[in-house]
Amino acid sequence: MRFLVSVPASTANLGSGFDALGMALGMYDDVEVASAEDGHLSVAVDGAGSAGVPLDETHLVVRAVRATGYTGGLVLRCRNTIPHARGLGSSAAAVVAGVAAGFTLTGRELDTDALQIAAEFEGHADNAAASLFGGVVVAWSEGERYRSVRVDPDARVRPVVLIPEQESSTKTTRGLLPAEVPHADAAHAAGRAALAVHALTSDPSLLLAATEDRLHQDYRAPAWPETVRVINDLRKLGVPACVSGAGPTVIAFGDLPPEVDLHGFHVRRLDVDRAGVRVRPLD
Repeated sequence: MRFLVSVPASTANLGSGFDALGMALGMYDDVEVASAEDGHLSVAVDGAGSAGVPLDETHLVVRAVRATGYTGGLVLRCRNTIPHARGLGSSAAAVVAGVAAGFTLTGRELDTDALQIAAEFEGHADNAAASLFGGVVVAWSEGERYRSVRVDPDARVRPVVLIPEQESSTKTTRGLLPAEVPHADAAHAAGRAALAVHALTSDPSLLLAATEDRLHQDYRAPAWPETVRVINDLRKLGVPACVSGAGPTVIAFGDLPPEVDLHGFHVRRLDVDRAGVRVRPLD
């Protein structure tokens, strides 16, 4: 059995929707998968992050495959374009690719169990749900179960990502968050996150207000001051902008004013991926 798994990048939080909102982006990692006899394992990786990942059972894609219950031999060739440690869901994409591969190898269709397995790796479901299902997702948990719903983004939603050379660790930036926030900030986040769903699906003109955050970006600002500068400069000029995931990438919507200094950032305009992870047979 040979097949190709193509999985999109994702952006999470979208400003106000901390650990709740995600969106799939038209940037993809591809994993060529083949079953093998006698428990043989082979892993090859090209592209983004290839120099720093293991090539054994501890590789994230392999771990995700095993989490689905597939224990047989495995040959993987990974071709990565999603930058690592930039807030574009590279780890969630790897996990989703592995889950999709494991489900295919065991003859199962992707379902809510696929999200559960993937989200357990991350500890939250926003990136994983976006890469699994595409479009815009609202994610939450009920006890130990992870849930999500997918909604269609408005055709006028035009994301652009500003990717710096700097890397950022999700674990490190989460460590900057306080255990508690003021009630007024929590209420602000609830209203703006609800508005973000409407803005992303029906009225992108409201994205500037919808992406205003008080829960996480200011607390994490010491980790990526240039990211915060660019976001503030864009927002002052009326461009909706926020940190993508745990940063340091900036995600913005619409055209970028030429007067904003983007030195040190690689700018890419991306489509919203609407399909999520895809599996295509190669034989």
